[in-house]
Amino acid sequence: MQKTKPLPATDALASIDAITAALETVGYISTKPISTALYLAHHLRKPVLIEGPAGVGKTDLAISAAKALQFALLRLQCYEGLDDSKALYEWKYGKQLLYTQILKDKIGHVVGSTDTMDQAFGKLKSFQDLFFSRDFLEARPLLQAMEQGAGSVLLIDEVDKSDEAFEALLLEVLADYQVTIPEIGTIQAQVPPLVILTSNDTRELGDALKRRCLHLHIGFPDAALETRVVRARVPAISETLLAQMVAFVQALRAENIRKPPSIAESVDWARTLILMHASQLDEAMVRDTLNVLLKRQSDILAVQDRLPDLSRRARERT
Repeated sequence: MQKTKPLPATDALASIDAITAALETVGYISTKPISTALYLAHHLRKPVLIEGPAGVGKTDLAISAAKALQFALLRLQCYEGLDDSKALYEWKYGKQLLYTQILKDKIGHVVGSTDTMDQAFGKLKSFQDLFFSRDFLEARPLLQAMEQGAGSVLLIDEVDKSDEAFEALLLEVLADYQVTIPEIGTIQAQVPPLVILTSNDTRELGDALKRRCLHLHIGFPDAALETRVVRARVPAISETLLAQMVAFVQALRAENIRKPPSIAESVDWARTLILMHASQLDEAMVRDTLNVLLKRQSDILAVQDRLPDLSRRARERT
């Protein structure tokens, strides 16, 4: 598919249809609910919490939105134990120590001219203020997003893998688009970022976090949408093979398996079939490449006896 030049952000965010068109220029096939969520997120200045199975395009939406809008992408990958030093900021202790060594003679000269300990501490306050200034601060994704002057997309990925303490940390950032640093003060966002949080539903998120967000659920696509997505991502695939593989994947999701293949696996499978020079689906090709679609051995074993029928029905679709 021929990609056109991305629209300016002001035009791309002007309407729901404009967002859909802008995302398509970077290869992301959007739906009305997805484009509506982004439109509201921008104009209402509210984050979007996207939930749904892994691999359905939640993270890719944020990446594609940044490309389509020509915004900087700031990504924070969440995990258990994530704290403010990795999410917000931390002090450059090595740089502080280096400057302390460089200024040691100067500090000694200043302190040496005092008579009491209180006087010495008083004169050292100016050095303390210097060492805890913006020059010695290492900004992490949340703070970096606040400091972007031309707009940004802040992706807080797999927020459900973090703990409740991190959720509490997010509340100020998401409510007021600001970060408070005790030694410096409050830093307000120059341009509020477009914030996208993703969740794979591994745990229930707190109500306080959900209240601050718009909600969007992205599930497995229907056949028509999956066809459009695969065609956009794998333009070299033939119409016959595309129709057969989409029919097979749609049927496979209806089987009794633990982890149905997502759209990401469908795209990978399409590329695999082209690499294997497949012209149509046959049982042997499906068996040889099934591990691209199914990532659990128990699921592969569960559908082994069904492969002849599923392959035949997929071929009959064309």
